[in-house]
This record gives sequence, structure tokens and C-alpha cells, in this order.
Amino acid sequence: MKYKILEHPNSDEAYDLVHEALRKRATITIFACCKVNYEGRALSELNWGERIIMIKPDGTFLIHQEKKVEPVNWQPPKSKTRAYIKNENLFLESHRRTPKELLTVEIRQIQFINYANIEDFEELEQAGYEKDMGDMIMDKPHMIEEGFTPTAREYSVEHGFIDILGKDSDNNLMILELKARKAGVNAVKQLKRYLLDFENTENDYLRECQAQKKKIRGLLVAPSIMDDALEMIEEEGIEFVSIEPPRELKRDKKVTLDAF
Repeated sequence: MKYKILEHPNSDEAYDLVHEALRKRATITIFACCKVNYEGRALSELNWGERIIMIKPDGTFLIHQEKKVEPVNWQPPKSKTRAYIKNENLFLESHRRTPKELLTVEIRQIQFINYANIEDFEELEQAGYEKDMGDMIMDKPHMIEEGFTPTAREYSVEHGFIDILGKDSDNNLMILELKARKAGVNAVKQLKRYLLDFENTENDYLRECQAQKKKIRGLLVAPSIMDDALEMIEEEGIEFVSIEPPRELKRDKKVTLDAF
């Protein structure tokens, strides 16, 4: 199930949905009356009031009031969430190990609760930077590796566009995903999805690759990569190439980043 919504659930129903969502690594949203306690680098208490609670698959835990952009309470990624029922109310705990922090939310009078398995592999692109990075690679393909020959750009697949298609010196097919900033897990997932899309779609590149019994290589190209993303590419058999994007953007007028 892609998403699930309950209106005015009781605590048991809400607990079951939270437990299911955490197991599925889905994003959870709750609109309810709640009370919040925080223990960690300080102590705080937020008495009863109607608020929006959001829990993300990376462990981020947010509590929003009706005003302001920032959450009134929050826990960062990699926090651990658990749910339980006490005195007929639903409790949510977000625990962080280093530094030691505990955010406890007691919930009653739930208006609605839902979860959604969100698929979003894009990262914010600033000033067309990744396009300029692609232009640079097309002009100087040896930056990827000696013998690399680009054959197509913005190749359409089911879930988006492959940045650059090409072949290596052994005629193996290469699928490149470009990121102008430090690449994270989402970038790896995005490339993996593109690889699956490509392999599951009939096309001339795939037929030629199969006829010649050549490999399909996935390459994540970025200035650097996060540790968890590095672990994931090793598990998925994806390669990483470190390339710095151009410092000068190609526009009608040349504008360097220093100008900002």
C-alpha cells in the first residue's frame, strides 16, 4: 500500500498505523492534541494543544504549531522512534544516542493520521549547476575515465531522465547520474531506480548491450559522497567518480559563484 489515512482513530488503531509505517519506512503525519516533553541538553515541556507531528524515514521527528516555519520541537535524522499505549493514550518517543536526548509526545483526540511511501530522489539544483557539470563532462569525457564516450544526454526513463549515457573502452554501457554537491543516499537510490527502469525497457542501447554480452555500469558522479551512500553503492555494485563541478556557470553572461 502506497499510503494509508485514518480519521478520528482510537489509540489502538493509531498505534497499529504507526507501527506499520515505521516497518515500511514511510513518512508519518499526525494532526492531534498532544503534550510534549524533552530531556537532553536542556529540559522543556509543551502543554496540551493541537499540532502537526511528522516522522520521516531517516529518523527526523518534527512537531509544528500553527505559526512559524520552524518546528517547536524536533529531533534530527538517525533518531529512533518507538510507539506505545499508556493510560489509553498513544505515546511516541524519539531517542537520540549522541548526544543523549529523548522527546516524548503524549497524544489524544487524534483528528487524522496517515503514512505515505514517498519516492523523491531529486536534490535541489542551484543555478543550473548540474547542467554545467554535464556540459563539462561532454566536452572532456576523459574526466570520467580514459576511453569513455558519451552517446546521449537526458535520456528518458519511467522515473525521470538519465543525465548521461555512454560507453567505456570495452563497449560496456555506462549510465551516469550527476550531483553538483556531496552525494547522499537519495542520489544512490535515484541512480538505482534509473538502472532498473533502463533494464526493464526495450531500447536500442539495451538490445545492443545484450547482443554483445556487455555490462551495464552505473556511475554516480559528484564532488564527494557521504559515508552511508558509499556503503550503499558498494552493496549495489554502483561506481563513484569524484569530479568537482565548474566554478563558472555558462549563461548569457558569465557569472561566478564568488559573485553571490
